[in-house]
Amino acid sequence: IPDEDEEVLTLDEQTRRPLNTALRQQRIAAWNPYLDPWWVVATFLVLAAIFIPVGFKIQSMSNQVVEVRVEYDRWNDPNPLCGIGQTPNANVNCTLRFNVTKDMEPPILVHYELSNFYQNHRDYVKSRDNYQLLGSLTQTRQQALVCEPLNKLGNITLNPCGFIANTLFNDVFTLANTEFIMQEKGIAWASDLEYMFAQPEGFQAEPCPNGDCSSACCEGEEWSCEVPYQNKQDEQCYRYFYPNDNTTQYLYETYPQVVSPLEGVTNEHFVVWMRIAALPTFRKLYGYIEDPIPAGTILEFNVNANFEITSFEGSKALIISTNNMFGGRNVW
Repeated sequence: IPDEDEEVLTLDEQTRRPLNTALRQQRIAAWNPYLDPWWVVATFLVLAAIFIPVGFKIQSMSNQVVEVRVEYDRWNDPNPLCGIGQTPNANVNCTLRFNVTKDMEPPILVHYELSNFYQNHRDYVKSRDNYQLLGSLTQTRQQALVCEPLNKLGNITLNPCGFIANTLFNDVFTLANTEFIMQEKGIAWASDLEYMFAQPEGFQAEPCPNGDCSSACCEGEEWSCEVPYQNKQDEQCYRYFYPNDNTTQYLYETYPQVVSPLEGVTNEHFVVWMRIAALPTFRKLYGYIEDPIPAGTILEFNVNANFEITSFEGSKALIISTNNMFGGRNVW
């Protein structure tokens, strides 16, 4: 605006005018290096002197990781070790054997691996109701639309709803070797368990009085169970209540092989699955072994196969491995 314009304020009236300093007026001298060849060559030599030894060290640490992998199902394999074809929830049982050729020091991690399964697809990623996963029983129209088409089955509400929760990997692995124990607690992020998942509002559970494991334990309107649930950890029978159970299908009803009614959405296998993978081929932690495994050991895992992979032309594998400060083995 020209100075003679009547709308120009005097300097005293210009209260928002930046201070007349080099910083405020952008007059600070800038450093513009001249990238002559010698300067560039010297810089790359210094970086190479640092990163080449570091790279060799990291590669050496990765090579020391002991890993044994067994693929047990592939969509186009005519004779898979534990195939179920196109049948979901097939309930097929089989045994996988791992020949440990090197000593393995704890913690020894047990992962399952899926290929060609795009958890990072946009529609898949957003298909969840975070309020519902935290226990809310009310759902806005927008939250319901996000979960479609897996929000309701007819008049039955799915809790939790959405693609991620309702495509849970539901193969079950059991370590057959009695001298080792596979732990399945402590595999999920503690922050996820504390802040992102909770049983539905109104849920309650308690041991059956006098150890009664009959259906009489669930009598009364304050309990929604028909028969009590026998907890495998303490061998006690529990009665429980889920609100709106007649019109809602809860996670333990969708995946009874994996999720108990006492845990629901706080089941750690479910919590691990809900933290989506970035790539189509990925591994997720299933458990860990806290005892050393000597070379020459034959580990056997009983598998109850239910997760169908033919529809997306994928594969399934079970992996046991040690790790280091950078994680598992990675040739890249």
